Amino acid sequence: MKEFDTYIFDLDGTLLSTLNDLAASTNYALCWAGMPERTIEEIRMFVGNGVKLLMERAIPNGINNPKFEETYAKFREHYLEHNLDTTSPYDGIPELLRELKRRGKKLAIVSNKFYAATQDLAKHFFPDTIKVAIGERETIRKKPAPDTVLEALRQLGASKEGAVYI
Repeated sequence: MKEFDTYIFDLDGTLLSTLNDLAASTNYALCWAGMPERTIEEIRMFVGNGVKLLMERAIPNGINNPKFEETYAKFREHYLEHNLDTTSPYDGIPELLRELKRRGKKLAIVSNKFYAATQDLAKHFFPDTIKVAIGERETIRKKPAPDTVLEALRQLGASKEGAVYI
């Protein structure tokens, strides 16, 4: 079996259970805009492609809704203040990351979550193991484009041949 020296992880649904906080911020913004709230199961189906697409799916008529930008901004504002309310690492994740670091592996997070939230969550939950955490930014295309992974490799000083994305 191949031994990797670099491990790059997705964040939401891989390292952290974030669904409840995403749902709370989504419904806060929808309620603020006078729009119908969404169930946790609906929101579960909306996540996975970044928060802007989450909100496009949650808001009636998506991006064509005249209140889209305001509602999306309200989501971002709320989520930045409440992204730690119920979010937590999955069982065994902190121990796994500590063991990989102990073995001298390079570790990073890439996420479609906006940059500030990715940074905050990495610093809060994994301060001793994850030093490179890259989220969505204007200048970098989000997954599935390889930009975030390539940026993580660059910041780690690692080659793609020795890396695995999880």
